[in-house]
Amino acid sequence: MSDNAAARPTVKPLLAALAGERVDPPPIWLMRQAGRYLPEYRATRAKAGDFLSLCYTPELAAEVTLQPIRRFGFDAAILFADILLVPQALGADLWFETGEGPRLSTITGPADLARLRPADAIHDRLAPVYETVRILARELPANVTLIGFAGAPWTVATYMVAGRGTPDQGPAHRLMAEDRATFDALIDRITEATIAYLSAQIEAGAETVKLFDSWAGSLEGEDFDRYALAPARRIISALGERHPGVPVIAFPRGAGARYAGFARATGADCVALDTAVDPDWAAREVQKDGCVQGNLDPRLMVEGGPALEAEARRILEAFAGGPHIFNLGHGITPDADPDNVARLVETVRTWSADRR
Repeated sequence: MSDNAAARPTVKPLLAALAGERVDPPPIWLMRQAGRYLPEYRATRAKAGDFLSLCYTPELAAEVTLQPIRRFGFDAAILFADILLVPQALGADLWFETGEGPRLSTITGPADLARLRPADAIHDRLAPVYETVRILARELPANVTLIGFAGAPWTVATYMVAGRGTPDQGPAHRLMAEDRATFDALIDRITEATIAYLSAQIEAGAETVKLFDSWAGSLEGEDFDRYALAPARRIISALGERHPGVPVIAFPRGAGARYAGFARATGADCVALDTAVDPDWAAREVQKDGCVQGNLDPRLMVEGGPALEAEARRILEAFAGGPHIFNLGHGITPDADPDNVARLVETVRTWSADRR
C-alpha cells in the first residue's frame, strides 16, 4: 500500500449512504441501541443513580453510547441523551417516575409560555451533552459515524403541553384548537432551541443528526404541513447554513403516505421509516428521493428465530437498488435478546445484493 493510500481517511459506510451512495451491505445501527436490554447498560445506570444523572454525566453517557459499538460493531453510535432535555433547558421541570416514564410541568396558556427561557439561553444548561459528544468523537472507532439527535418540535410540544406521554396527544391538539397563538409560539420556541442544540452537537463532533418526530402520525392535512413538515424544513435549512455538508435524518413516525415527498419538502438527506411502512412501496415512493432508513419490527429482537432473518432479508432485498441504512422501525425494547441483535448484525453483514 502506498503512503498516500494509507493516509486516506476511512470511508464511513453510513455517511456514504447518507450522501446517496448504494452501500453493499448497507450500514446498520438500531434506535435505542444503548439501553436496558444490555446488562452493561444496567450496570452503568445503577452507577449513575438515576436516568437524568446518567444523561448529564458525560463520562457515563459516553460509556453507554459506546457499549453497543463494542458488543455488536454497529456502523453508527447515537448520542445517549433524551429528547426532553431541551424542554428542561428551556425551564420546564422534568422528572422521571419509576415504571411510568417522564413527567414535565405543563404549558397550558400564555403565562406558562412566558416563564420559559429564550432559545439562546439553553447552551450552558446542555453543556454536559456537548461534552459527551466530544468524548465520543475522540473514542469511537474510525469507521463508526457519530449521530446527534433531538426531538422534533411537535413531539416535544406534546410532552410539554400534557406533562407526560399520551396515547393520542390529545392535550396538544386541544391547545392547538383553543389557543393557536400560544401553541404556535411554543412550536417556534422549541424550533429555535432545537436549531441551537443540534448546531452545538455538530460543533462538538456529531457527523450527522436525527430529528425524532415520534408523534407525527397524529397530525393530518394542514396540521401535518404546519407542525411536522415546516419545522423540520426550518431546522434542516438553518443547520445547512451553519454546517454545510452535515446530513440530517428525519423520522416522521406514523406519517404513512406523507413519507412520500418528505425528503424533498424538508431537505432531509434520509427519511427513517416506521414498521407500518411497506418496504416495496417505500422503495418506489421514498427511496427515489434519497437514502431511507429502516424498518424491521422491534418485536423480532425479542422473538428471534428464522422470522428475524427472513424479514431482515426481505427489507434488504426491497431497498437493494439505492441508498439504505438498516435499522428498526422504532426503538429496541428492554426485553430484546442481545443474541438476536448479534444475529441481525450478522445477517445484514453477510447479505449482499450482488448475490441475489
